[in-house]
Amino acid sequence: MNSRDLYVRLGKRALDLSLTLLAAPIWIPLVVVLSVLIRLTLGSPVFFRQMRPGFRGGKFEILKLRTMKESPDVDGEIIADQNRMTRFGRLLRGTSLDELPELINVLKGEMSLVGPRPLLMQYLDRYTTRQARRHEVLAGITGWAQVNGRNAITWEEKFEFDIWYVDNMSLWLDLKILGMTVWKVLKGEGLSAAGHATMPEFMGTPDE
Repeated sequence: MNSRDLYVRLGKRALDLSLTLLAAPIWIPLVVVLSVLIRLTLGSPVFFRQMRPGFRGGKFEILKLRTMKESPDVDGEIIADQNRMTRFGRLLRGTSLDELPELINVLKGEMSLVGPRPLLMQYLDRYTTRQARRHEVLAGITGWAQVNGRNAITWEEKFEFDIWYVDNMSLWLDLKILGMTVWKVLKGEGLSAAGHATMPEFMGTPDE
């Protein structure tokens, strides 16, 4: 077993657990405080829960802090995400604080600190065979695509970054991505695509 395989099988999980537990005295109280503020500003529920595909497409329930109000329009339909986002919600999104509860998913082994972001279940049937390779590793809170454009790049570019990560995963790369993530969050880069709260729906890659 070479050093990369050893890291993929054992080291990556050890890194996830050690960093998440070491930071627990910071992120757990912060989640509690933010939960109270969300309860006061948005009401219940405090957490956003949704089934997402993870390793090999297996389902798990992602846990995030809620950033949008449940507000139907005059026809009873939910209005666009960018119009449902509150000022406080934008602050949470802009600082990525809404994703802190995903550290619980990391502790449960459903996610990693670094990996392709878990998207929507309905996307599974829309991926090309190559794009589906992003599920060969655990989904991550941050990833190579996130530090190379996040939501300001196309879906196809995002998936290519994900596949590159799958093929080049290492301890050094994960540490680099974590460091770059802190810098990107502080700068507030690539938070959304034009006209969207995050990204437009992925409808599949058009045939060449």
